[in-house]
Amino acid sequence: MRFARFVFIGAGVWGVAALTPFYWLVDITGRHYLPPVDYPHFFYGFFSVAMAWQIAFLIMGSNPARFRPLMIPGILEKFGFVTTVAVLSARSRISSADAQAAIADLILGILFVVAFVKTRGRWPATEYSGPLSSQH
Repeated sequence: MRFARFVFIGAGVWGVAALTPFYWLVDITGRHYLPPVDYPHFFYGFFSVAMAWQIAFLIMGSNPARFRPLMIPGILEKFGFVTTVAVLSARSRISSADAQAAIADLILGILFVVAFVKTRGRWPATEYSGPLSSQH
């Protein structure tokens, strides 16, 4: 359980630290691509959704056994980005330097899978208090 806690809390802290500056770096991003001010709803929307996932990772890290089912969409989030970047890179739609941004997500995605496997069978039924639990 300690491994999963470390992985998800670490991912959440890393993500918050890595994403937060982009809220103020719109002008720098616009130097290499169309300025994000041309599509602010996508730019800020992406970072808002990504930031929400960082908070979800912190929550998962607080109790990996309880929040184990949320690890699955977390894994999909990481590998979804990696797959998108790989396809864009293979089609020469982004530079190799831009493709390197997916390395951290690839590593975290692998760690998320390991954490998911290591927490198998550790989801105590007594902790679940959803509508299908026997405690109601």
